[in-house]
Amino acid sequence: MKKNENSDSSKVDRKTVEKNRRVYMKGLSIKLASLIPKHHNFSKDTLSQQDRLDHAEVYIKELRERVEMLKRKKQRMMRSTRNEYGTKSVTVGVTLPVLELRETDSTLEVILVSSLDKNFMFYQVIGVLEEEGADVVNASFSIVGDKVFHTIHSQVMSFRVGVEISRLSARLNELLF
Repeated sequence: MKKNENSDSSKVDRKTVEKNRRVYMKGLSIKLASLIPKHHNFSKDTLSQQDRLDHAEVYIKELRERVEMLKRKKQRMMRSTRNEYGTKSVTVGVTLPVLELRETDSTLEVILVSSLDKNFMFYQVIGVLEEEGADVVNASFSIVGDKVFHTIHSQVMSFRVGVEISRLSARLNELLF
């Protein structure tokens, strides 16, 4: 009789273990389905567990393909070079130096991005601005990696005459390029 009781007891244990496994797997399946965006699932309520898993599989494959496509695109867009300091610099379709002039009413903002190895004197840029009729109010720079970002804020000294942006741009381009 003892043998029969042990057999019944082990059957109950196996049933409980299997039931717990099914409950756990169902919970994981629901959690997986909740991670898939709503626009990718048609209707979570009417789908069977197998359908939810199939949708998850398709979605993961699409994500994997998109990641690979973006990696290839990134590699195409990036050019790697080494500068004189031995550090790797990456430029994405931008050649340095970059010069941008912004004029609004009586103010002029000069934004200049250059590399560390570009030899020009900052005071020369300020000198050209002053010669062209701009009074420098604020000048600053910051270095990020191997790039130097210069920002110069100035006001036009004579409101009637103003600053001729095309001539200023040409002179700065001569100095920088």
